[in-house]
Amino acid sequence: MREVPEVQFAAGGIVWDKKGDDRRLALVHRAKYDDWSLPKGKPDPGESIGETARREVREELGIDVEFGNFAGTTHYPLANGRIKVVLYWHMIKSPGESTFKPNREIDAIEWLASKDAMKKLTHAVERELLRQNVE
Repeated sequence: MREVPEVQFAAGGIVWDKKGDDRRLALVHRAKYDDWSLPKGKPDPGESIGETARREVREELGIDVEFGNFAGTTHYPLANGRIKVVLYWHMIKSPGESTFKPNREIDAIEWLASKDAMKKLTHAVERELLRQNVE
């Protein structure tokens, strides 16, 4: 009989910025993994999953956001045998400039058209989530 699987929850956003007719979304480069991904992270103790999504986006992109519709989930195995389940919402960048400064976790961000973001995302599960939300 198999052991009960352990699940690590996380939350993040498909974060949109609209300038004129141009609509771009944010990707983050995680130095530790050398990958491009959607902003996301694990909850702090006592934090709701929605609060986690907002905080992680604020920390990783240096912006405030307004929540849009729920965008979906991704899941994948972790090296320690756990499963990671990430809940995503569409988010709209609030007015104002980003306070992002490269750091040891996120060393770069890019705002890209959805088709360019799809090509740049490292992980297939995030590309599929994005495909489901922009087509």
